[in-house]
Amino acid sequence: MATILNARAWDLVDSIVDNPGDIRTDVEELDCGTRILDFGVKASGSLSAGLLLAKVCTSGLADVTIHTGSIGNVNWPMVQVATDFPVRACLFSQYAGWEVKTKDYFAMGSGPMRANAAREDLFHRLGYTEQFYCSVGVLESDQLPTSQVVREIAHKAKVEPRNLILLVAATSSIAGSLQINARSVETGLHKLYELGFDVHRIKSATGTAPLSPVAADTITAIGRTNDAILYGGMINLYVTGDDASIEEIGPKVPSIASTDYGRPFAEIFKAAGGDFYKIDPALFSPAQVVFQNIETGKVHWFGKCNEDLLRQSFGIRD
Repeated sequence: MATILNARAWDLVDSIVDNPGDIRTDVEELDCGTRILDFGVKASGSLSAGLLLAKVCTSGLADVTIHTGSIGNVNWPMVQVATDFPVRACLFSQYAGWEVKTKDYFAMGSGPMRANAAREDLFHRLGYTEQFYCSVGVLESDQLPTSQVVREIAHKAKVEPRNLILLVAATSSIAGSLQINARSVETGLHKLYELGFDVHRIKSATGTAPLSPVAADTITAIGRTNDAILYGGMINLYVTGDDASIEEIGPKVPSIASTDYGRPFAEIFKAAGGDFYKIDPALFSPAQVVFQNIETGKVHWFGKCNEDLLRQSFGIRD
């Protein structure tokens, strides 16, 4: 089994390139040789496409499934993530830490191409980079990238364009929404990383979040997918080390610790002028975080699910 993130993701994607129609996706090869897999821009995508997209985001180091849950009295699908490699799967691969931005194009980039590029401080502080000849990335965008954009990504990822595969999905698509809903553990780990917690203490993790309804426009989609995590995301972290540090940092982790907590994300986003950086960064975290200390046997939990806000965001009426 390959331990290189880009190699693992390449194997996952390569298996569906010849039959993209099976999951309602399309494949296009650009003149530079890069293959673009449309998971939800012009293609309709599907639940299967969303599950695969989430697995590629984590380089195949997490199991991503859909199971039945509820929001209040309403039967509702939940996206569940489980991994025994949380730092590699979520921080080195899944985290959308690459802002792909040109004059005519914008996307949030995730996937193992980030490890090849190693442009973020996170990789240097946590001691991980890759130098693999092939690379795979996931772009959250409502546009497919041009050859010029792709060449720039390949250059930064240190690969030839022909050795790059990019999967693209709009937030307002089935697959695009699902892959964001599969980030419950990732948002929790990144929050802990930003708070200075030693994330290498986290040995395994599980998380669930409701599958947000597909939205008719980008702003509503951004609102619903974020609300799914902020108000409905619940994670369990299996950690080592002392309990005192967990008790100290725990209250700061869930989204309820933020001054922006308590409104649908679409409202918060509009009030910030559509600028994520004007929103309190403490908001971006799951609704509830449970630490299970596998050395001491103690369990610590912080935060809670907010079903009222989920119902409001998702348009669930009595």
